[in-house]
Amino acid sequence: MRKLKLQMQISVDGFVSTGPNDDQSWVTWALEDIYDDVLYLLNSIDTILIGRKLAVDYIPYWEKTLTIPKDPMNAFAERIVNAKKIVFTKTLTELKGHNTFLEKGNYVDAIKKLKGEPGKDLPTGQAGIVVYGGTSFVSSLIKEKLIDELYLYINPVALGRGETVFDKLEETLPLKLKSSKKYNSGINLVVYELNESK
Repeated sequence: MRKLKLQMQISVDGFVSTGPNDDQSWVTWALEDIYDDVLYLLNSIDTILIGRKLAVDYIPYWEKTLTIPKDPMNAFAERIVNAKKIVFTKTLTELKGHNTFLEKGNYVDAIKKLKGEPGKDLPTGQAGIVVYGGTSFVSSLIKEKLIDELYLYINPVALGRGETVFDKLEETLPLKLKSSKKYNSGINLVVYELNESK
């Protein structure tokens, strides 16, 4: 069974965005700090799940980035553009992008089927699945306990308001700490896995 992993920037009080336009100006963009770890996770997957709201900007952004010579984000862009991208939508009929597919059916059934496909889920196996957002889509996946591992980059800031990916939970979600790492920028990466024994 392949694992579905979430990677997300988050504030210390649990918010992932503020304002109507998904503002993330509060994020500590210390790329040189977290670069290797973000790329390490990206190198472990071959499939990216995306909600419609994020996908319409996300996919063209990375395809454009890949065309810019010597852009420091080219390593990310190459992996994202070449990975299989599945966009979950009820309204889109088309979305242009390399290796991009629309999924219009039941997301729970579709993701369970994806996770059941063969493939070694190893750090360098390139057979894992990652979800990057958006917020509403991720919160639905968390509610259904479809996410196996959460890679949360906790930023050194409290927002006091905003959107959270845990707002749809109807019961306690037990998690087990897998690892943690602090960076010079003040960011802490905590990796939790779903603790299904509780």
